[in-house]
Amino acid sequence: MKKIIFKNFLRETTIFFLLSCSSVALIVWVIQAVNYLGFVTEDGHGFKIYFLYTLLSLPKIFNEILPFMFFFAVFFTLVKYEDQNQTLIFWSNGIKKSEFLNIILKYSLIFLILQSLLNIFFVPYTQDKARSFIRQSNVDFLPSLVKPKKFMDTVEKLTIYVDKKNDLDQFENIVIKDTYNNNDSRIIYAKTGFFSQFNNHNFLILNEGKILNINKGKTTVINFNKTQLNLSDYSSKTTKYPKLQEISVFVLSKCLFQPNDQRAQVMLGDKNKYEFQCSHEIKQLNNISQELFSRIFKPLYIPLLSIISALLLIKSKNSIGYSRYKIMIFVIGVIIISFSEILTKFFSYDLNKSFLLMIIPILISIIFYILFYKQSLTSSK
Repeated sequence: MKKIIFKNFLRETTIFFLLSCSSVALIVWVIQAVNYLGFVTEDGHGFKIYFLYTLLSLPKIFNEILPFMFFFAVFFTLVKYEDQNQTLIFWSNGIKKSEFLNIILKYSLIFLILQSLLNIFFVPYTQDKARSFIRQSNVDFLPSLVKPKKFMDTVEKLTIYVDKKNDLDQFENIVIKDTYNNNDSRIIYAKTGFFSQFNNHNFLILNEGKILNINKGKTTVINFNKTQLNLSDYSSKTTKYPKLQEISVFVLSKCLFQPNDQRAQVMLGDKNKYEFQCSHEIKQLNNISQELFSRIFKPLYIPLLSIISALLLIKSKNSIGYSRYKIMIFVIGVIIISFSEILTKFFSYDLNKSFLLMIIPILISIIFYILFYKQSLTSSK
């Protein structure tokens, strides 16, 4: 009988978790997808890049909401069981409250492992994969971003201005500034021009104009009847360098824990030569510590959340102040989740301090477990 009761509870909790988590994740994903439209409307990336980048944000969203949705699922199921008098069946079948808590704790370990895998492996991989699409992207929608009487500086080191668009769908009076570096640049003026595509590359075809090459203060002028600008040689201003959230835990660990005299300046690179710099600066080491330890640290709060939600078992709905008690338990759970996010900011390169921060959820879990055990002995079954 006990096994049937526990299986029903775990099944209902899991179903509610999957449904609620999927719904919330989808809502957040849609909101983020709207925000990411700037990749197309402002940065000139194609819809394929936009879709892939947006799709790969789903694992991160799921990972972020997982602790709260787990807590809410257990909390909701226990409240429903109490309201429907199903908890009385538990106690009448000889199930102890501490025994039920242990089942919930074991159940929470599944989510602890799940979030650990997401934090350490899956989310960094998908975030880096999403960034790789940005790195490899050419500015497919650049032609649609060029508007008369407006400066278009979406492309890195390139500014385009057109005066108007004629009936032949050509731009007139085009001015382009192409900056190679701090000392070298060129300014191109053309009477007319239009965009053309060849072999999946966008070209800007320019007619009747001049090119002013500026090299270390010296200017040379070249007249042309027709020339073209290969836009695939340029990239958008979207950040392409990997962020800490996208770096493998193994790379971060190597950067953080190896001796200073052996710490390599460049720890990560890809075929596009975008690199992660691992320097000796304490500020960067603290940032790496925050990112690395938070991936390990946050899942430790899930068992604590399971204990807090299980505190609902101590009081029955017929007890005085049960409604306030439910609200209090829910508020405590929300505070603990917020607390776990705040503590992440206090991790540092000081390993002793970081270790103390990591054992806080373990210590609080022990305290709440002892509290639950003592209260369950004095409360009525």
